[in-house]
Amino acid sequence: MSNDKGKKKKSPIFIYYAILLVVILIVSYMLVPKLIEPKEKEISFSEFTEMIKTDKAEQVEINSNQFKLKPKDFKETNTYYVTGNISNYIDESTALLSLLDEKGLKYGSPIVSSNYVLEFIVYVVPTLVTVAFFILLYRSMNKKGGVMSFGKNTSKIYAETSTGKTFADVAGQEEAKQNLVEIIDFLNNPGKYTAIGAKLPKGALLVGPPGTGKTLMAKAVAGEAKVPFFSLSGSEFVEMFVGMGASRVRDLFKQATENAPCIVFIDEIDAIGKSRDNSFNSNDEREQTLNQLLAEMDGFDSSKGVVILAATNRPEILDKALLRPGRFDRRIIVDLPDQQGRIDILNVHSKNVLMEPDVNFEVIARATPGASGADLENIINEAALRAVRAGKARVSQKEMEDAIEVVIAGEEKKNRVMSDDEKRIVAYHETGHALVTSLLTHTEPVHKITIIPRTSGTLGYVMHVAKKEKVLMSKKELMEEIVILTGGRASEEIEFQSITTGASNDIERATEMARNIITIYGMSDTFGFVNWQKKNTLYLGDSKTMNCSEETQTKIDNEIQLITGECYKQALELLSSHKATLDAIASVLYEKETLTGDEFMKLFAELEPDIVLARTDDGV
Repeated sequence: MSNDKGKKKKSPIFIYYAILLVVILIVSYMLVPKLIEPKEKEISFSEFTEMIKTDKAEQVEINSNQFKLKPKDFKETNTYYVTGNISNYIDESTALLSLLDEKGLKYGSPIVSSNYVLEFIVYVVPTLVTVAFFILLYRSMNKKGGVMSFGKNTSKIYAETSTGKTFADVAGQEEAKQNLVEIIDFLNNPGKYTAIGAKLPKGALLVGPPGTGKTLMAKAVAGEAKVPFFSLSGSEFVEMFVGMGASRVRDLFKQATENAPCIVFIDEIDAIGKSRDNSFNSNDEREQTLNQLLAEMDGFDSSKGVVILAATNRPEILDKALLRPGRFDRRIIVDLPDQQGRIDILNVHSKNVLMEPDVNFEVIARATPGASGADLENIINEAALRAVRAGKARVSQKEMEDAIEVVIAGEEKKNRVMSDDEKRIVAYHETGHALVTSLLTHTEPVHKITIIPRTSGTLGYVMHVAKKEKVLMSKKELMEEIVILTGGRASEEIEFQSITTGASNDIERATEMARNIITIYGMSDTFGFVNWQKKNTLYLGDSKTMNCSEETQTKIDNEIQLITGECYKQALELLSSHKATLDAIASVLYEKETLTGDEFMKLFAELEPDIVLARTDDGV
């Protein structure tokens, strides 16, 4: 019976490397000496004898065809000088030999130039390098994670407490935590579930916008479950070599089964889980990896306690076979936090930051609608940096509010100097926005007005802070938002009888809002209860595609123009009827450059007491 069965076969790629190294060695032996061997330069006999007379020669070789001279500076030039043999001319030949005797030069024997260092580099070094590389190559074949371990899994196994995260570090995602708590309890106490006949979910998919804490939550699961935790990215499966991704999947599940109960976390699973739609952009290696993942998820026994967690912010492109029950049984939404969630997140990230007692996280949370957990963490850190920059020992409310402005609009441009005319235009522009906001009824109060330029390119802005967070918006509220956006341009036209480029961003936002009223929200009387626009991604930006004919799109464009035109006309009427108030507030803003919400409302109450009194009587 053969004993070769237990022997490890050499990888074909090892043979390819061996052949390549031998070829490189042969080429180095054959070509390198040719490249570095001395050059020969032919000169006349008179030049030849002149070099001897001037003591530039070190040795002369005489043969039947030519004379060869080795100069004293041969090490620098690496060049011999040769001339034709003139032995047929006795007088010249005799004179040359006499000259050589006179100078005491060696002649007659062949010139031998031995450079032992060069010979060592040319012949010995390539041999040593080749042998060393062969040894390393052979060892790496038998070492996990080495050069030749292309098919091995590279995931990390976290110990019970190595992640350093628990559910106490995750805030604002109570529903998602509840779903994961059940999985953790199943891993730690499977008996109470199996007794009633329940099965452990094989997989849970965490989906949501970037920065909402999907990866953080997976790490917290590892800290809570106290079981081995495998963590790797979907892109780590895809390799240049065909079949390596599938091999890594097999190796991953093999390790997971050996370490059960355990949790496997695959971040950005969309890298390998894209839908197999037979498009021209398909990738055979990625599809093989996905097929292997599907087969492995079907094959392992969930009763052993292996749970697959995956995260993505592009669930709409995932393959349907990956999402069916029996593979990823649960889809856990990790969405943007609400107002209370933002307060909780701010409390979590500020635990290790020294804060003044007057810091009000509720105000910060109301000023940051739509902010993710990562955004809020960035605001806390930015506030801490600004406090250090100001020489403070603690972070105050001012640093927190300044940090929000930096994240939203960028730093103040202190070196940007506007002319008086430009500054006056910007003051009227921003006052127009703020005044229209206060004259309308379904709007959020003004928190701050500034005409100080920012690094984002804005020359000024009006900041609003909601009294309470809204989930739904009426058509009336949306239309008033467009009126507010047109208020800046309307103010310019009323005061200066001309318009500038300062409203470009306002126009973009107003047009987009009007388009959404028609195509997404179905609020147009002309088009009715129909969707004309499709979102391309659920959580990545606002990429949309029109879902209608060109004729309908033309009608939609006309309707958008009609809506924005009516809103602009309304803004003109409001500001024209309160021109004195517009002038007074713009003048104060021009001088002070920044007004807080309280300062603005105090001015507005002094200038428009009837409006403020009427709203107070109505309980607004």
